[in-house]
Amino acid sequence: MTTMDDRFTFVKVDETASEHISAPKYSYWQSVFRRFFSSKVAIVMLVIATIVILTSFIQPLFSGYDPMNMPYINQRDMWFIRPNATYWFGTDNVGNSLFDAVWFGTRNSLIVALSATAITNILGVIVGMIWGYSKKIDTVMLEIYNVIINIPFMLLVMVMMYVLGRGIPQLIFALSCTSWLGTAYFIRVQVMIIRDREYNLASQCLGTPLHRVLTHNILPYLISVIVTSIARDVPNFISYEVFLSFIGIGLTTESSSLGYLIQTYSPFMTSASYLFWIPVAFSALISVSLYIVGQTLADASDPRTHMV
Repeated sequence: MTTMDDRFTFVKVDETASEHISAPKYSYWQSVFRRFFSSKVAIVMLVIATIVILTSFIQPLFSGYDPMNMPYINQRDMWFIRPNATYWFGTDNVGNSLFDAVWFGTRNSLIVALSATAITNILGVIVGMIWGYSKKIDTVMLEIYNVIINIPFMLLVMVMMYVLGRGIPQLIFALSCTSWLGTAYFIRVQVMIIRDREYNLASQCLGTPLHRVLTHNILPYLISVIVTSIARDVPNFISYEVFLSFIGIGLTTESSSLGYLIQTYSPFMTSASYLFWIPVAFSALISVSLYIVGQTLADASDPRTHMV
């Protein structure tokens, strides 16, 4: 005979069961990288940029290339050797390997671009967040911005290079001296959009320190904006360095760069075109690959693209 206990099973009451969330676990950065790696073009550009950056810093350590102590090879058969299996990028007008020179120059160009980008964005983000949140500082900074922004950027950099002299530290300082102000203004506008939202007003009423409001309430919303700024600045600074070195006020022989190589080999544009176009191609390749990677990462880090 079947009893009541055999037909039914008593379930214990769990008071916290109603508080459990049935939505799947979400990770912001997992979502960012999933969207980024879904782009095949971005993956290809990332591989290219990684190979170029790593090689430019590793190859000069083993090549022993020193532009200040390069020997003059008094053998005409070593001059203007076109790219081949032995000399991948050929040799120049004195018999030196262009392969070693290009990687050495790429390293210096990247050092300038990455350093200037880091200074510009770190200083710009910090100042921009305070600038956009404080109405008192906003009045003063706007006057400073209106004065400096009306001075042509390249003209100011050129004057500073003439005053400071030519070299990597001087060029980094000249490029980042005022460029951070444009980034700060850009961040200021973004902060002003979200500073008066309800949760920020509530934080103020509760006495939350300013630095916690900026870092916990505002900074997370600016990630995609900051990535966009970095993606724009790195190629721009590489272009600025190449241009300044090409016109003769950038880097010197001692700190040879892609721009310096382009300027040095420009007289051979027709007679030995590979000397000119290989550094140009490297400059373009780095700029395009870093820009595409940065823009794709910026789009992937935008919280609005994560909405289902």
